Amino acid sequence: MKKIGLLSDTHGYWDEKFETYLSPCDEIWHAGDIGSLELAGRFETLKPFRAVYGNIDDYKTRVAYPQTQHFTLENVEVLMTHIGGYPGRYDPSIRAQLFAHPPKLFIAGHSHILKVMYDKKLGCLHMNPGAAGKYGFHRVRTLLRFVLEEGNIKDLEVIEIGQHG
Repeated sequence: MKKIGLLSDTHGYWDEKFETYLSPCDEIWHAGDIGSLELAGRFETLKPFRAVYGNIDDYKTRVAYPQTQHFTLENVEVLMTHIGGYPGRYDPSIRAQLFAHPPKLFIAGHSHILKVMYDKKLGCLHMNPGAAGKYGFHRVRTLLRFVLEEGNIKDLEVIEIGQHG
């Protein structure tokens, strides 16, 4: 069993509440637009950290983290990228990979819109944790926590970190 903390679009912003919300987790995943290697380092000091770079991330961040991550944890195959779209509207940059080998869990950020949807066509769960930073149009900063256990995704929690700005 692994408890996962998932966030995206921090855009270089650190909130002390991250420690509170992410400390019960076994791993922290970041779906891009981290904002800086310094911020990534803060997450890395908390827990094992998996991340992808986003469109605002600089060269150093792009060297440190891949554009996509494809891995299996607790018998759940995961595909994570920053710009991915959502069921019925997948981004062309990931569509071929997604359809060729659908994962059980597909994670994308970028839109700043928290969205969890099941894609019946691909048989996978899509998650976008919304935005945890202060840059963008969103009004409430959010992250997700959930559990992976023996091939199952369960105990999903939506956490509102606070108001934007």
